[in-house]
Amino acid sequence: MAIKYYKPTTNGRRNMSTLVNTEITTDTPEKSLLAPLTKKGGRNNLGKITVRHQGGGAKRKYRIIDFKRDKYNVVGTVASIEYDPNRSANIALINYLDGEKRYIIAPEGLELGQKIMSGENADIKVGNALPLDKIPVGTIIHNIEMHPGHGAQLVRSAGTYAQILGREEKYVLIRLASGEVRKILGVCYATVGTVGNADYMNVNYGKAGRIRHMGINPTVRGSAMNPNDHPHGGGEGKAPVGRKAPLTPWGKVALGLKTRNTKKKSNDLIIHRRTRNN
Repeated sequence: MAIKYYKPTTNGRRNMSTLVNTEITTDTPEKSLLAPLTKKGGRNNLGKITVRHQGGGAKRKYRIIDFKRDKYNVVGTVASIEYDPNRSANIALINYLDGEKRYIIAPEGLELGQKIMSGENADIKVGNALPLDKIPVGTIIHNIEMHPGHGAQLVRSAGTYAQILGREEKYVLIRLASGEVRKILGVCYATVGTVGNADYMNVNYGKAGRIRHMGINPTVRGSAMNPNDHPHGGGEGKAPVGRKAPLTPWGKVALGLKTRNTKKKSNDLIIHRRTRNN
């Protein structure tokens, strides 16, 4: 995957870059694995905005992804690698021997025609899914389940990966992309390899319009608002925050306040909290 940089022929082109998707083999998705995706605009079932800065954007259809990888001991062949507008990673279409088709997150190094499999007896190679206690220590993995049979919830974004550090009774120690080390049940499934499309994070959008096409609306600084709209608002000229700590629009402390429940049951499974760059 490479990045294409543009000459500054216009203000919108200046500093703009795009991904050159050399890995993608087709622009036509599998129709049987598409689902409708309606716009929410950040609104809940009452019509009230609960997530700001969402709305508009290009029309999409959802690609049904096999996060559970529960087609055990059946060999599948990589039929195509495709773009997915709903996530940062690319996806791969898998044709199984029994005729079924499924999409999976495309790991780095997955190639057309490659054979993959899911199950306890699968080989330790890119694209294969196995229980954590069947994967050797030190292996790079992604698409990690947190609860058996619930499907992958961790390490699904482009370019991310985790590593198996060791075993402790029925648990496996995993170091996540954030630096956090935690215990996960050994019967949970994970996929070998790193998520592909790693250059996704290096793209410079260049202009506001590309962000609007993604369904993201402008974000107004609190200091540019009036006092009745934001705790940072008001004042003459460029006034400072004027408080001990930055606040959210609703008056709660922002930037650094720990909000995790200290009584959460899964706290005992976290060996080392994620590293933070202060």
